[in-house]
Amino acid sequence: MDCPEGELSILIVDDPQIAVYNQAYLDRSGPTNVIAFPMREGAFSDISPHLLGDVMISVETAQREGETNNQSMEDRFDELLIHGILHLFGYDHEKNDRQATAMETKSRELTDLIRA
Repeated sequence: MDCPEGELSILIVDDPQIAVYNQAYLDRSGPTNVIAFPMREGAFSDISPHLLGDVMISVETAQREGETNNQSMEDRFDELLIHGILHLFGYDHEKNDRQATAMETKSRELTDLIRA
């Protein structure tokens, strides 16, 4: 992904904590699985070019989704982390189908790499 010196923070939270951020920053109520806060865009993006941003993951939602998908919480967590990181690189599955497909393809590619 062409960012060998990139830096990010990973916040592992519970459902109530992520629900607060989901409401405050995305104007969506309730918990979600992952939220990404990119730092490479916006007015101050040039201050620290190696800082990719923050990825916040609800461990409770990851656990529930893993159980629903018949996978371990760790595998679901890995998928959510990759999803969040892709958002930091500008991927956006909500814009249109083409971008959603590109994000899903890259996500599968990266998941395969870490599980190999």
